[in-house]
Amino acid sequence: MAKISALILAKNEERNIADCIKTVLFCDEVLVIDDFSTDRTKELAECLGARVLQRSMAGDWGGQQTFAIRNASHEWVLFVDADERISEELAEEIKATVARGEKNAYWIKRQNKFHFNEATHGILRPDYVNRLFPAKDSYVEGYVHPEIKAPYPDKKLKHVMYHYTYDNWDQYFGKFNNYTRLAAEKYKKNGKSCSFIKDIVLRPIWAFIKVYFLNFGFLDGKMGWILSVNHYFYTMNKYVKLYYLYKSDGKL
Repeated sequence: MAKISALILAKNEERNIADCIKTVLFCDEVLVIDDFSTDRTKELAECLGARVLQRSMAGDWGGQQTFAIRNASHEWVLFVDADERISEELAEEIKATVARGEKNAYWIKRQNKFHFNEATHGILRPDYVNRLFPAKDSYVEGYVHPEIKAPYPDKKLKHVMYHYTYDNWDQYFGKFNNYTRLAAEKYKKNGKSCSFIKDIVLRPIWAFIKVYFLNFGFLDGKMGWILSVNHYFYTMNKYVKLYYLYKSDGKL
């Protein structure tokens, strides 16, 4: 029977890593790629039986994921982020799917959750992510929003995984700042143009309208409004950073 390696990328995830690993212990291997954490991430992972390899990500998420695939011990790989949890129903579905022996790339529905709030529309509406596929000839490319390249037919699984998006606003805005910077650097590297009127003035307005009205963010009440406004500023910030990378190498 084909075996599965669960792959987890982590850096300073001691608050998440144990709960995450416990939901993938049905796999035949848990491999954690640790970006030289300075907390107890490595220790906690190893205590739960995970194999831990340390490697610097250096901003290249796709390269880190490809490294994980190349070091997996088994035929199938299942990617799980440290702040994600595999439901019991999904775990059973994954085992049954792999046992059938059909080589496909399986997309999993991810449901975003907060600890004390709820947002299921707008920017945090459920999405499908490609997470379960054979390791052979598969790789990942891209920095900010990497894309898995698995040469197999796409299929969807029925049950969900849970994504605990943010613990607090400090974490939220830390990622906000980091992701907008990486996006701007990626856009510049790819030669993407930036117009002040189109991209800094108009594009954020459309981003807000899309998530708040078209994607029903307004149904999430106060949190829906906050997240939609933040998405406006997220969009504006990445283009502001791109604009000034071209104008003055990012300096004011």
